[in-house]
Amino acid sequence: MTLPAGSVGKGTASPCARLELPAIALCADEARLMTNETGRTKQEETPVTFGTNAFTLLTRYALSYQIDEYGWRIGAHSYGTPRVLESGEAGLEIGDYCSIGPEVTLILGNHATDLITTYPFRTLSRFWPSAASGAPDHASRGALVIGNDVWIGAGATIMPGVTIGDGAIIGAAAVVTRPVPPYAVMGGNPARIIRYRFPEPVIARLLALAWWNWPEALLESRLPDLLSGDVEAFLSRYEEAPPGT
Repeated sequence: MTLPAGSVGKGTASPCARLELPAIALCADEARLMTNETGRTKQEETPVTFGTNAFTLLTRYALSYQIDEYGWRIGAHSYGTPRVLESGEAGLEIGDYCSIGPEVTLILGNHATDLITTYPFRTLSRFWPSAASGAPDHASRGALVIGNDVWIGAGATIMPGVTIGDGAIIGAAAVVTRPVPPYAVMGGNPARIIRYRFPEPVIARLLALAWWNWPEALLESRLPDLLSGDVEAFLSRYEEAPPGT
């Protein structure tokens, strides 16, 4: 379905934001519908370059409508364009420096299962007017929260209400239905913990250090150590380092 130019954008009610039902193919991807008065999409008009803040544009920009509409928080430098279903059902938080692979799906709500039917008549009440006063046909398990420095592999699905801890890795095509501890590696359907990236004491020290909160200039100066692979040397050097050094 092609919408007229300028019909969807910030401050304009989007039909996809209201429906967002995976079984209904009436709407294209939300980001592709953000068309301005020239008829060109924002993605077509905004060149993507690689630089200090380039990756920040990708996730924040792809979800810019929903950020304005629902108050989602998308952290600095996180990149990737996940498909988000049931946007109006719960909050979404994505931390800083996250890497989101292609074809990732984030689900914020589900069809209600305690009614006689699971079909969303009330959500589609413009087609079924007598359903407008019916019981809610969707259910939420709370906000979906993705921590900092999280890598989500291609094709993964994150189910409603899940919290993914800092530093975690989600394997490709995984279906995550339960909380993910910090620095855990999870995979499979349903996803299970495969291993932890570091021993428990090291994880605790990394979480306390929280390098993702460093100012960009300070992080830049410390990147050789962050990328060295020697986690013990990295922690020993910066755990007690004076601010800004």
